[in-house]
Amino acid sequence: MLLHAEDVRKSFGAVAAVSDVSFDIQPGELVALIGPNGAGKTTLFNVISGLLKPDGGHVVMDGVEITSLPAHRIAHNGIGLAFQITNIFPRLTVFQNVQVALFSARGRSGSVRTFGPRALRDEVQEILVAIGLIEFAQLSAGALAQADKKRLEVGIALAVRPRLLLLDEPTSGQSAEETTLTTDLIRRINREQALTVLFIEHKMGVVFGIARRVLVMHNGRLIADGDPQRVRQDEQVQRAYLGEVG
Repeated sequence: MLLHAEDVRKSFGAVAAVSDVSFDIQPGELVALIGPNGAGKTTLFNVISGLLKPDGGHVVMDGVEITSLPAHRIAHNGIGLAFQITNIFPRLTVFQNVQVALFSARGRSGSVRTFGPRALRDEVQEILVAIGLIEFAQLSAGALAQADKKRLEVGIALAVRPRLLLLDEPTSGQSAEETTLTTDLIRRINREQALTVLFIEHKMGVVFGIARRVLVMHNGRLIADGDPQRVRQDEQVQRAYLGEVG
């Protein structure tokens, strides 16, 4: 297995955001994590990625215990994360955003002037081609459309060469056309790069359109885990979540 989570717990005061959650992710899977607002999905992501320390349980990545490692160490162990709220450098070009991420992944710091305009050029272009933004390489990232900003953040996450990519609501705020572009990107990187993807999503058309496995959380607990059709028909899932959206 690639990722193993066992009895993961995280509380904020008296609120149990994640309660004894256990699951495994196999290499190459494309998995959706769904549930109502407040179910604990993003908290679970933040524990896996090291942004939050769990109160209990274990997270193991490819045989290495990462439960209490800092986020940068977890990233170097092969986990990339793209946030729900876009996290880019708006004043840098699209090219420079990916370039800085690549240098950071190699443990090097400095300004883009330090790196030079051609440093890691081939690797940057490879990522920009993969995310469909090569034509915008010299555009300021802040000038991109919202959907393209999300794709750029995926590119930044790809710069750490992850084996597992966590995407928090990758199609949030996007039109139907933009959503199609984003879901096509997720499918493509999963297929062409053999990259394992775990993503949070509220659009059920996206979930049941591309996920090959679905995890469902409710009140901090994992209440279902299986193929999309089985999860869709699960009565507990329908009562807890799917019924809310028709």
